[in-house]
Amino acid sequence: MLLFWWWELGDPCAWTGKGRGTLKMSPATTGTFLLTVYTLFSKVHSDRNVYPSAGVLFVHVLEREYFKGEFPPYPKPGEVSNDPITFNTNLMGYPDRPGWLRYIQRTPYSDGVLYGSPTAENVGKPTIIEITAYNRRTFETARHNLIINIMSAEEFPLPYQAEFFIKNMNVEEMLASEVLGDFLGAVKNVWQPERLNAINITSALDRGGRVPLPINDMKEGVYVMVGADVAFSSCLREVENPQNQLRCSQEMEPVITCDKKFRTQFHIDWCKISLVDKTKQVSTYQEVVRGEGILPDGGEYKPPSDSLKSRDYYTDFLVTLAVPSAVALVLFLILAYIMCCRREGVIQLVHHSSIQKSTKELRDMSKNREIAWPLSTLPVFHPVTGEVIPPTHTDNYDSTNMPLMQAQQNLPHQTQIPQQQTTGKWYP
Repeated sequence: MLLFWWWELGDPCAWTGKGRGTLKMSPATTGTFLLTVYTLFSKVHSDRNVYPSAGVLFVHVLEREYFKGEFPPYPKPGEVSNDPITFNTNLMGYPDRPGWLRYIQRTPYSDGVLYGSPTAENVGKPTIIEITAYNRRTFETARHNLIINIMSAEEFPLPYQAEFFIKNMNVEEMLASEVLGDFLGAVKNVWQPERLNAINITSALDRGGRVPLPINDMKEGVYVMVGADVAFSSCLREVENPQNQLRCSQEMEPVITCDKKFRTQFHIDWCKISLVDKTKQVSTYQEVVRGEGILPDGGEYKPPSDSLKSRDYYTDFLVTLAVPSAVALVLFLILAYIMCCRREGVIQLVHHSSIQKSTKELRDMSKNREIAWPLSTLPVFHPVTGEVIPPTHTDNYDSTNMPLMQAQQNLPHQTQIPQQQTTGKWYP
């Protein structure tokens, strides 16, 4: 018999001792019942709103602990569950996320991370991300919505941007708030800006890097782009020195005076640092001179409207089949007239028929002909015993390929003809 879920709270006999028919429960059972009801109703979480700024790194952690209580059987107070949980994230109404938003989760036992740098085109437009959590043990799912409200930054983009390549970090390690804070603190000590923001973080694998070997806990590396409102410091400019450029071309580490401020925690590849000054960038737009091979500008693509009338292809189908069929029929009639109604065609048919009849007659005659057997194949008598030696072939043997004379073999009772030797003596 099926029982409702509240019967699992304990034995009904745990109620007060007035019998099973009494509806009054003990205080312990009442507390457990209310806790379970609260847990059920607390699963209906409202949508979560976040407010990142355009051009500034956005990081949102999908904590497994937040979703553990979503999957039945619901954990009791003090009970710890460690079910494998994975997440699927997508823009509402679409199969994937926006282009600026990335997601990473190493194992089902680690938290997932959404990260990226919002663009200015999405300012003021709420981006709804559907988050679906999968319990890999019970196959239960839970879904929540993350509403990303992108705000406009005070100064976007920051005019001075530097991108560092950190060799001893993975992207999920760098996204941790304390690690990213330590890195920004080290950069601020070297750069001394008034405003410093992390713009973007990209895994080296997304830049064409190779997966490292599992030796000595090697890392895949991560690119971190930061922006500031002041010019680059002399320490960062040391990478552009001719000596350091030569050392980088020879795959040697350049000499950077401020590297010791990073070396304790971050191993930076100074040959891959990129310094971008937005204030000195000149527009590279050039007027296109039209000539051979350049098509005129046709404007923007305008897709057809939804109010187009449906087209009937029945006439096209009939024309496609009727025209070849009519041509084939006319050719067939012309050929039939020539072969059956014209004198030349009749002569050709009679001639062909006579050839077939002659060929058939010759084949029938060849099957019924009888050919005399060669003398070498007829039965003979043994010269000594008088026994009849049968022919060396059967009745259905093809005599046309048989030689006229067959090789003679020495029989066991055949008399040997004496042969003359060189000494002049005869031997039997």
